[in-house]
Amino acid sequence: MSERPRSSWHEQHHRDMTIGQQVADKTALTIGSWAFIIAQTVAVAVWVVVNLTAYIRGWDPYPFILLNLMFSVQAAYAAPIIMMSQNRQAERDRVQAQQDLETNIKAELEIEDVQERLSRMEDILVQLNERISHGTQMRETSTRQAE
Repeated sequence: MSERPRSSWHEQHHRDMTIGQQVADKTALTIGSWAFIIAQTVAVAVWVVVNLTAYIRGWDPYPFILLNLMFSVQAAYAAPIIMMSQNRQAERDRVQAQQDLETNIKAELEIEDVQERLSRMEDILVQLNERISHGTQMRETSTRQAE
């Protein structure tokens, strides 16, 4: 009968994530991407060009107060969301470090056990070698005495 494999801490972590945490992670992932930075740069450039040339009736003339307001709102929401994601990542890193420590301790104990067994085997081999050497010497001595 095969046992169901135990889920890793990583799988457990993903199962336990709330919708808010998932949104925070996806938002931080999006905002921290080159695609977002490039798209936002293009959007700002278009905004500035359109408003400077007044191609379409300039709705946000220089110094672009509406654009600054939009950036402020974006920063006001993005910063705490990114902080939530980073805090959760830090917690996940702590859990992983604890799991790694437990694995290392278990491996160290197993290595010590193997070293102890190898040491005992070495002692047994030394004893066997001594017995073989002693038996060979006794045979040589009895052969010499028989001659």
